[in-house]
Amino acid sequence: MSTKLMGNVWATWLLWVTAGEFAGFLIPAVVAALTSSGPLLVLAGVVEGVVLGGAQCLVLRRVIPRVNVRDWIGVTALAAGLAWAIALFAVHNEEPLRSLPPAVLLPLAAIAGIGVVLSIGIGQWFVLRRHVDRAFRWVWLTGAAWCAGLLVFATFTSPLWRLGQPTVLVILIGAAGGLLMAATMAFITGAALAYLLGKP
Repeated sequence: MSTKLMGNVWATWLLWVTAGEFAGFLIPAVVAALTSSGPLLVLAGVVEGVVLGGAQCLVLRRVIPRVNVRDWIGVTALAAGLAWAIALFAVHNEEPLRSLPPAVLLPLAAIAGIGVVLSIGIGQWFVLRRHVDRAFRWVWLTGAAWCAGLLVFATFTSPLWRLGQPTVLVILIGAAGGLLMAATMAFITGAALAYLLGKP
């Protein structure tokens, strides 16, 4: 694949995937501002995955025409739901988890964190491996992208969110953080996709 074409893939991916993840993330962001229901938030995370996977397929089908869109969206949705479930379990059980000895808590936290950031990459790898050599690199590259995106989100939102804020303000802060997170993740995964497709 030529350098120009790889650049076009990256730019198109950046546009569509930023928009898709931002739109998808708004769903759990709004749900989280209105309720603390774990099942509803996990369901909203699944919907986020559907929107993200669909946006990614708009680009993937141009460069990998034989990619199975249904499979890609399905694994992305399931992985997103799993990531939300892991994160919510940690949040809703914060006090019991803190009572665990460090020798137990630290490995559990590491496993949970790895599960959150690698879940989507692992799910998508099952589809991508049919079309791209060395596709397992996608797992690590997307994991790095989600780590960076979540770090940007936390850095932006943490100083702004306060207890007792109006719901609309909570949603707006979360939405702005979500846009920054989406752009960061899309920037890195777009470069990763171009890299994988350009490998001989």
